Amino acid sequence: MPGTLPSFPSLPRGMTVPALLSSLPRGVTMPTLPEAPRRLLQDCCSVFDHQTSGGVCGCCWALRPRYKRLVDNIFPEDPEDGLVKANMEKLTFFALSAPEKLDRIAAYLSERLTRELNRHRYGYVCIALEAMEQLLLACHCQSINLLVESFLSTLRLLLEAEKPHLHILATNSFVKFANIEEDTPSYHRSYDFFVSRFSEMCHSDHEDPDTKIKIRVSGICGLQGVVRKTVDDELQVNIWEPRHMEQIVPALLVNLEHCHCHSGSPAEQTEVCFRELLGRAAYGHINNAIKPVLMHLDSHSLWGGGGFAVRCFQIIMFSIQSQHSHLVIQQLLGHLDANSRSPASIRAGIVEVLSEAAVIEATGSVGPTVLEVFNTLLRQLRQSVDYQLTGYYDNAGKHRTTSVHEKTLQDAVIKTIGSFANTLPVYQRSEVMLFIMGKIPVPGIYPALGSPNAGFEGSRMIQVMLLKSLLQVSERYESSNLLTALPSSFLEPLLSFTLMEDPEIRLLVLSILTSLIDRHQNAPRITTVSVTFDVSVLEQKEDGCARHDNLFIRKHAQRLYRHVYLACKEENNGPNHYQALFSLLAVLSVELINEEVLVDLLRLILALQELGASNQENLSVFNRCSLHAVCAASLHLLSQLGPPPALHQYVTQVIASRQKDAPQLLPENVLCDQPRLPKADLKVDKAFLFIQSEIYEALIGSNYSAQCERLSTPYTPQLTDEDRLSRKMSIADTVSLQMAIDHVSTSDPQKPQIEQITFETLKNTIEDRGAVEEEERRKRMEVVERFQTAPFEEIAALCGSRTSLLQSKLDQVFDLIVRPPPSPSGQSSRRSTPIFEMKFPDLCVY
Repeated sequence: MPGTLPSFPSLPRGMTVPALLSSLPRGVTMPTLPEAPRRLLQDCCSVFDHQTSGGVCGCCWALRPRYKRLVDNIFPEDPEDGLVKANMEKLTFFALSAPEKLDRIAAYLSERLTRELNRHRYGYVCIALEAMEQLLLACHCQSINLLVESFLSTLRLLLEAEKPHLHILATNSFVKFANIEEDTPSYHRSYDFFVSRFSEMCHSDHEDPDTKIKIRVSGICGLQGVVRKTVDDELQVNIWEPRHMEQIVPALLVNLEHCHCHSGSPAEQTEVCFRELLGRAAYGHINNAIKPVLMHLDSHSLWGGGGFAVRCFQIIMFSIQSQHSHLVIQQLLGHLDANSRSPASIRAGIVEVLSEAAVIEATGSVGPTVLEVFNTLLRQLRQSVDYQLTGYYDNAGKHRTTSVHEKTLQDAVIKTIGSFANTLPVYQRSEVMLFIMGKIPVPGIYPALGSPNAGFEGSRMIQVMLLKSLLQVSERYESSNLLTALPSSFLEPLLSFTLMEDPEIRLLVLSILTSLIDRHQNAPRITTVSVTFDVSVLEQKEDGCARHDNLFIRKHAQRLYRHVYLACKEENNGPNHYQALFSLLAVLSVELINEEVLVDLLRLILALQELGASNQENLSVFNRCSLHAVCAASLHLLSQLGPPPALHQYVTQVIASRQKDAPQLLPENVLCDQPRLPKADLKVDKAFLFIQSEIYEALIGSNYSAQCERLSTPYTPQLTDEDRLSRKMSIADTVSLQMAIDHVSTSDPQKPQIEQITFETLKNTIEDRGAVEEEERRKRMEVVERFQTAPFEEIAALCGSRTSLLQSKLDQVFDLIVRPPPSPSGQSSRRSTPIFEMKFPDLCVY
């Protein structure tokens, strides 16, 4: 009968209707049946598959809800044909017309996808997922939340499957969803599963290399989608929490480390994702993002060679907002302190990263605690010295270290100090130099140094390294005002190092002075000491000596000349020292040249020549010849800076005489690899010396005439207290010497005499006492010997006796201070109670 259902034969045992339909040829199955029976058969398949049917209406396709029919119509008979676009448009129109049905449509699509997934019919799975994606894109309005929960649950199902291509399919779909901008917030979504699953995909170790790369790239894209979806929505999950960052950041770093960076590689995609993540980080999120990076580098020992840690932090510094850069620096400094007892290679790696980060973070400040940065680095230097001297980098003495490793660390710290200083403005660099100078053990002051076991050798090593750090800062210091660059609080302790016995320290000081005075970068042009040097290669000042330069000359020039003279008297000077002395004299001549400075420099050079000729300091032949060579080169340079031509002619004449008969007095023959020195004692003929009267005649009659009279007075630097102290003593010797001197001077217990201060008293004080001064020097040497050889108990008793002696001295001083003025009647007034002896009530405010 028309309209009746055809009868079906009984099925064999174990055979189901879906299996039977799938086993029949295409021409025998569905197309031979009318539409209604075919739909009924599909409903029967649903019942057989234990799917929930729609009651009585579920048994008849025509009576099913419209949204289900529309959903069913989008699936083609052959999954290879893809989504039925016309029916998909009908479903989309229906969803937009009736948005209240969106949740049912999404739930039914999810149901169909789950059914096809269980049947391993992956073609239909892709179609169902594509349909959900199109609905999401079309319904990005207030009703999108009705779709999202079913969509996310479907993605979780696909990500939990064992097929890699389903993982990639679900990830791509999630990325599309992440790029949709939603108008309404969601209060109940959770992306914890996706963070964990995508991070796990980034660590994929699939046996097929191509598949592994695809899975890793897909996982990275998924993490990028999670970040985009959550970072700008305060109501979503906080992706910056440590529990999420500890999963995301290591997953990215693994791919950044082990994969080659080329188009489409995990490393390239990782860098893009990492930059986007850091670029979206706010002020409060930087620490949570950086901490997992430090932990990853620690756990995988990546601070050493290879440069991965440097590359990693280069990406970080270029990606974050510039105003947050100092937070990264602070994190690295704190991590460096935390690893202060780690191997030198790890500490050097962290310091190298700091140096590179400082170069990138050139915004004029490294944060609110600028000096704390340098304090941390200087502390690392001191600790490294202790480790180098003891041979262990821990207090227990279990982990050994070597001088080579520690020196590598020290060089890295010094380089980093220079890198940090170069990012600062000029005024802050001045503060940094003063700060570093305050950390250097200065003769006569000696602040506390690192470990007490370091001793004098540790102090010397710290002096050398801190001076190297100071040189790093000063080499790029640019200041137009020498009074600012070299204030008294900085210049005086710096110059005191020219009196040190250590030649390396003196050489560093000369280099620092030259770099700070050289404002026109002329020092690099003065490569060698030469009597043929042409000043035209130097950049000279056109406006003459400025007012602030004149102030600097009047305040500090004589002190500079004096220390140059004293530095030339050292017996262990080498060629480098004389090269540095010539560079300093040349820079002084170019930067501060005027009539007064030129005459003072001429007097200084003539004094150095006399030092080399008379040999009052018992210098070696090499030192004496080098002094004559430096004097010739300096005079040749000075004669080209403005004096009358007669001076240049005279200097050239003397140099020509030396070239002919005394080549050992010229720098080209002395300050070279194989110096030509006389075999016997050096004897210099007067014809080869620069004569003061000849220089005077050359300058007379010019604008230098007013200063020429000073040439007749030989330059004799005055000795000060710092010269009288022996610079070869240790720290304890210097302190003990001063205590002993005071003790000897007060050993004669006499009643203090109240003496009126008159002009004669002051005159006698500043007069040269001759033999008396020699006797005092002998007593000081006896005191030094006593403190070097006496037993400890005797020294301790001597120091303990100073307490009562100091108290008596203070009493005498207070007696003088509170002494009443003379009475007009001639009678002495009654002594009033001193203020420091008055008893005040407890509640008295004073």
